[in-house]
Amino acid sequence: MPRGPKGEKRPADAIGNAVMIAKIATGEIEDITTDDGKNAAAVALGRMGGKARAAGMTAKKRSEIAKKAAEKRWKR
Repeated sequence: MPRGPKGEKRPADAIGNAVMIAKIATGEIEDITTDDGKNAAAVALGRMGGKARAAGMTAKKRSEIAKKAAEKRWKR
């Protein structure tokens, strides 16, 4: 199945694409892209990802990760 410029799935033929556009226009299916062309579900997951990861870690583990990142950053 062909993909659009942002990686979204699209119908392979012109008729299938026209049917999909008509369904979006009539509200039969929901267009899941945001104004900038990104998938709304992926954006929402990205926003909560760091918070969920940090909530599951101890302060010691977060400190170790930060130290490792700083070493890599200053190594260059």
